[in-house]
Amino acid sequence: MSNNYEKQRLMPPTLLLIILSAEVVFHFILPLKIIIPPTYRYSGIILIILGIVLNIWADNLLKIHQTTIRPDEKPLYLISNGPFQFSRHPMYLGMFCILLGIAIILGSLIALIFSVIFVFVTNQKFICKEEKNMLHEFGRKYYDYQRKTRKWI
Repeated sequence: MSNNYEKQRLMPPTLLLIILSAEVVFHFILPLKIIIPPTYRYSGIILIILGIVLNIWADNLLKIHQTTIRPDEKPLYLISNGPFQFSRHPMYLGMFCILLGIAIILGSLIALIFSVIFVFVTNQKFICKEEKNMLHEFGRKYYDYQRKTRKWI
């Protein structure tokens, strides 16, 4: 395995579970409420469903094209259709939607902060390396894809 594809200990689903757990635990330890009318809190459910759908949809496309889901393995195929046509990282976007949805349902500022922390950690820990690897593997084709498709949304 080349240096570009060093095995990572922390994987995105594990990070999601860590941040999700922190959101809920710290919501009860530091109950800093956001004033969200109860009817709008149900929008959190929509975000959670959207996040789950994005992850399943993107995962299915990765399987169809027989390329890796792991950020520390060599990508074999550049997918630019489905959710990848509006986000270069729809699975991370889906995970963020889940976390944001939970923060809205809880009406919790601390949960919202952890959702933002997820974005920063994901950018630093996974996305920077993935994009470097995609450029290495697909060159101009990935560069063109980057120019026309946003990183998150």
